[in-house]
This record gives sequence, structure tokens and C-alpha cells, in this order.
Amino acid sequence: MKKELLKVNDLKQYFPIKGGMLGRTVNHVKAVDGVSFTVYEGETVSIVGESGCGKSTTGRAILRLDEPTSGEVEFDGEDLLSLNKSQMRKKRKDLQIIFQDPYASINPRQTVRQVLEEAMEIQNVVPRSERGQKIRELMETVGLGAHQADHFPHEFSGGQRQRIGIARALSVDPKLIICDEAVSALDVSIQAQVINLLKKLQRDFQLTYLFISHDLGVVRHISDRVIVMYLGRIVEIGDKTSVFDNPQHPYTKALLSAIPVPDPNKKNDRIVLKGDVPSPINPPEGCRFHTRCPFATDLCKTDTPELRAEDYMKDGHMAACHYMDEIESGKHKPKY
Repeated sequence: MKKELLKVNDLKQYFPIKGGMLGRTVNHVKAVDGVSFTVYEGETVSIVGESGCGKSTTGRAILRLDEPTSGEVEFDGEDLLSLNKSQMRKKRKDLQIIFQDPYASINPRQTVRQVLEEAMEIQNVVPRSERGQKIRELMETVGLGAHQADHFPHEFSGGQRQRIGIARALSVDPKLIICDEAVSALDVSIQAQVINLLKKLQRDFQLTYLFISHDLGVVRHISDRVIVMYLGRIVEIGDKTSVFDNPQHPYTKALLSAIPVPDPNKKNDRIVLKGDVPSPINPPEGCRFHTRCPFATDLCKTDTPELRAEDYMKDGHMAACHYMDEIESGKHKPKY
């Protein structure tokens, strides 16, 4: 049986909106609103969704880079939200992050050696006398030359900088790495190299990934399980094959229909959603997707659907839709 490494329960992240002369809180941006999921040791779980759906905020809240409003985050059997700042800093040795922008996430005034050594010193994971050898090994592990350790970030390309970011995450021997759009800023050919590197490192170092991305092609290649988010909530979750080959939520179906098909002779039945994503300040009642859903009824406007599975869905595959079975059987027809 797989070990639960990360367990998130009813996680909420609300950002206050200040107004008036006294700067009082007048409302909140409900960026993450009741998210629950589990990540097992050694697997890659991807979170996908449109920009603004709350996927990156979820990752930051887990690491407490933004303090969560409420909920539970349990990592390796320990409640992260109960730790003080000093305890959390030590715990971050086991939880690392690779940021989206390889240009902004590395100090331009430090050499690569200083970047990597700083992480080792803060976490006190490698004796000072052994850090030089560790840095050489890290550089070679991520596909860079050991001699490049004394270069500054501006001397590297974007793909090379992201490899430095990966090396920094590896430098403290983590158990879980959150990849926050880790390849979205890279050229397509470089994306493939970095994705393959991440998969190799996972095998070599028994790593666990929480992979945040909007690129469904990349997600299909790297993931074991997929979480689909919309407006701060999870609308579908399941193993990669189930979600991509048999999507149940209308939003997931629309997302997957937008994936380009490489065969020019094959027609792609694109689902075009009407309207814009509602504001997370005042999200719709009931199902948050009902304002854009072609299958929505009055029930969807008032009752919030819970994640559930129908008999025909494989183990662990769940979606939050009132009419999954009817849509699957063709009994419930779209309005457009």
C-alpha cells in the first residue's frame, strides 16, 4: 500500500480586499476555497486549470509562502499549519519548490555556487568541507558542467537557469518538490528536456512531485494522477488515463478539447465555452461552473455538487457534477 506523503483537507486561501479611509477589510478574494486531496510517495500529481483557478496559490499555501486562511496540511504525518516559523523553516528541507520564472527566482548577484551553498547552509544538510563536491555532483546531475558553478545567472540561457533552480531544490535532499509552472517559460524543445530530466531525477532520488501547469500535453506526459481546478475548487480528480480518456466534468471536457491534434486529417471537436470566468471575489452560488456550462440547470445554480464517482468510473476517479451519468449516457443534452 502506498504511503500518504501529503494530505490536504479543506484548504482555503482568502486574500483580504481593503477599502475606505481606515483600510478596513471590505471583501475577500477566494483564491482557494475548500480543496482536499492526497499525494502518495513517489508519484506525480498534477493540478491543471485556467489562469486564476487557484492552482499556484494552492502550492504556495501548502508551503506556507502564503499563510492559509484555514484547513489542514499534513506532510509525512506532521501538521504543517501547527508549526512555528522556526520549525517550518527546518521542515522546508523536505518540501522544495521550482518556480515558474528562471530569471526572477535566482539572485543575479550570486554565482551558482553561492546559490546552491546558501541552501545547504540554511538547512545545515552538508558539512562545509563536502559542499564543493556536492555542488559538482548537482551540476552534473542536472546536465550542467561543474566548471559553470562559478558563473553568474546572466551567463546562462533560460533552460540552463531552470536547471539551476532544479539543482537548488535538490541540494537539500527533499521528499516533495512543487513544480509551479516549471516549464511554461521555456521553449518547446527545452521543455521536453527539462520534463525528461524531472522524470529521471524522480526515479534516481525517489522524489514526489506536485506539478502545477496549464499545459495539458506536458501534464499527460509526466503525471500519475490529475486534479482539475476551477475558480478555487476541485471539479475532477483521477488517474491520468481516466481523466484524459474519459473526462466526466463539462469543464474538463472543454479543457481537453482544446489540446491541439497533430494529425491534420483528424477533426478535433472543440468545445467553446461562452462567457468569462466569474470573479473569485463573488463566485456564483451552487456549481461555480454553471455560468458557462452548456448542461447547467436550475439545480446547478443553487446546489453545490460534491466530488463523487459513478459505477462506470474507475477507482479514485471522481467529479463534481450533478449530471455526470445523464451526460455520459446522452440523456442530458447541452443547451449549445
